[in-house]
Amino acid sequence: MKMRTDYLIVIASSLFLVACGGSGKQEKIRDTPTAGTITIAIDESLRPLLSAEMDTFQGIYDQAHLNTIYTSEDSAIAAVIKDSARVAFVTRHLNRQEEQAFEKLTIIPRQLDIANEGVALVINKANADSLISFDQLKSILEGKLTDWSQISGNKKLGPLEAVFDNPQSGVIRFLSDSVTKIDKLPKNFYGVKNNAAVIDYVSKKPNALGFIGVSWISDKDDPASNKFLNSIKVVGVSRGDKYFKPYQAYIASWQYPLRRKVTAITRETRIALGNGFMSFVAGDKGQRIVLKSGMVPATMPLRIVSFKKKKLED
Repeated sequence: MKMRTDYLIVIASSLFLVACGGSGKQEKIRDTPTAGTITIAIDESLRPLLSAEMDTFQGIYDQAHLNTIYTSEDSAIAAVIKDSARVAFVTRHLNRQEEQAFEKLTIIPRQLDIANEGVALVINKANADSLISFDQLKSILEGKLTDWSQISGNKKLGPLEAVFDNPQSGVIRFLSDSVTKIDKLPKNFYGVKNNAAVIDYVSKKPNALGFIGVSWISDKDDPASNKFLNSIKVVGVSRGDKYFKPYQAYIASWQYPLRRKVTAITRETRIALGNGFMSFVAGDKGQRIVLKSGMVPATMPLRIVSFKKKKLED
C-alpha cells in the first residue's frame, strides 16, 4: 500500500514539474474553445449585442473568461493586429492595409459575419420632423443642409447639431462608404464619447440629430433599450417614396437603407477560445440572441411574416 502511495506521489510530482518547466516558472496554460482567458475588442456601437452574447457564453462555460475593450472600429482591429486582443467585433471586413499587416505576421485571419443591423438616426422628442430622405441625409453629411428649416421648414428648431460617438467611429465610416464620401465632417458635427452619450445629448437638445448603432435601441425586452427609446425618437429614412425605420423586418428585407453587417475577426491559428466564442455567436444559441436583440441573424434563416388589416364584416 505504501509503495502505491509513493508511486502516486512520484506521478504528481512529475506532472508538477512538467507544468512548471525546467526553470521553475509556470508555463502559460493554453486556452481551449470553452476555457481560458482572452481579450476581445469590440466596436462600442455593438456593446449591447456582444454584452448579451458574452454573458450567455460565460454562463454556459464557467471556465471561459472574456475580457473586453470597447473602443472604435479601427482601434478594435488594430488591437487584434498588435495581439493585444484575440478577436475583434466590428461592422466591416479588413481593408487591404490591414490584410497586409497580417500578411507580414504570416497570419491568415478568420473573418465571420454574425449579424445584420444598421445605423439609426435619432432626434429629440420635441422634434416633429421624424422623416428624412436619403438625399437629405447625403446633403447633411456634405454640410449643405445645416438648419432644420432647410429640411422641413421648421424654423423654431434652428441650426442642426449632428452627434456621433467618436472621431474613429464605425458609424461615420459606414455613412462615408454607403451614403456619401466624407473627407472632412461639417462644422456642425460633434463626436461625444459613446452611443449612450449620443442618446443623452439628443434627449436634451431639440435641434440635435444623433447617429447610433441599432443594437442600442432594438431589444424591446431590455430595460436599458426601452429607457433609451423613451427618451428619443427614431427617424424614418427613405430611398424613394417610402420611409422605413430600422426595424428587424426592414433590415432583413433590405428596405431600410442604412443596413450594415456585424463581423468577427480573429488572429487565432488554432482552435482556441476566440474561435470557440465566434462559433458560439454564429451557432444556434448565439443567433437566437441576435434575433432577440432585434437584429437579423447572419447564419440562420429568418422567416418574415406580414399581416394585412381587414375590416370584420357585421
